[in-house]
Amino acid sequence: MSRQWASALWHTAPGASELREGELRAAGANEVLVRALASGISRGTERLVQGGRVPESQHAAMRCPLQEGEFSFPVKYGYAMVGEVEQGPEEWLGARVFVLHPHQTRFVAPVSLCTKVPENLPNARATLGANMETALNILWDAGPRLGERVMVIGAGVVGLLTAYLLARLPGAEVTVVDRDASRAKIAADFGARFASPADAPIEQELIIHASGSEAGLRLALECAGFEARILEASWFGDTEPSLPLGAAFHQKRLRLLSTQVGSVAEAMRGRRSHGQRMALALSLLDDARLDALAGPFVPFAELPSAMPGLLHPPAGVPQPLCPIILYD
Repeated sequence: MSRQWASALWHTAPGASELREGELRAAGANEVLVRALASGISRGTERLVQGGRVPESQHAAMRCPLQEGEFSFPVKYGYAMVGEVEQGPEEWLGARVFVLHPHQTRFVAPVSLCTKVPENLPNARATLGANMETALNILWDAGPRLGERVMVIGAGVVGLLTAYLLARLPGAEVTVVDRDASRAKIAADFGARFASPADAPIEQELIIHASGSEAGLRLALECAGFEARILEASWFGDTEPSLPLGAAFHQKRLRLLSTQVGSVAEAMRGRRSHGQRMALALSLLDDARLDALAGPFVPFAELPSAMPGLLHPPAGVPQPLCPIILYD
């Protein structure tokens, strides 16, 4: 068998990335060789990774299944890949799959880490699979109730997908809060209201915090009603937020809970595997309205030079949601 090579994005220093060539090993039993079609950038997490801001205590927890290298550098990181199976078991040949794999032109992966993409799902939208899986797990952890007043703070991809799912709950009054007013139309298209932080409604019964900022979490405490649940879906990296956990927090008997996609939420643990959760997440992407979350589109060859602008747009430039990398 001829030798095969692939090109991958590596983060090499704070704010610096490059493409590196590497030889692919042959696919073994119960493995597949996948040709990349599109991958998505999870801006919040990848911004922390490229900036070298993953705390040492979280190196093991933050490691992706098919990551290469070590935190902080050099490291190959990413988890939103859609590709086509070129080699492997017969039932997988030609299938489009979603894989938790970094940005790379071709790669070998265990079948157990691959999920077939529904036929009617476009490649770009399918890259949202990992984010939809996170939103799904958030709802399993949150246990939303019919008719609740629900607020989602942070209109990034995870926040908007969470609002999209919550808005399907009968009777729920869902409000998305963000400083970026350009996200208002997307929230409205998803069936949710939109508010700036200054106009955020109070007496909320369930609040999902997904802004990744101390100010957002403080706003959640301010807007929570009596015995409200606040679900923390952000990851702060090496930042340690300071919170006012004084009188109001106790007087209102608030509950501050964490959620994290690495484990299936307790409510469904033992009932759904990670693979089943991912398959469900991909099926939930069957809605053309979600295309609004995907973009801009960047050729893989231009990724190192484009990455700084995608992760840290200059002032006045709209913040992208989920940049999509396209492969030849």
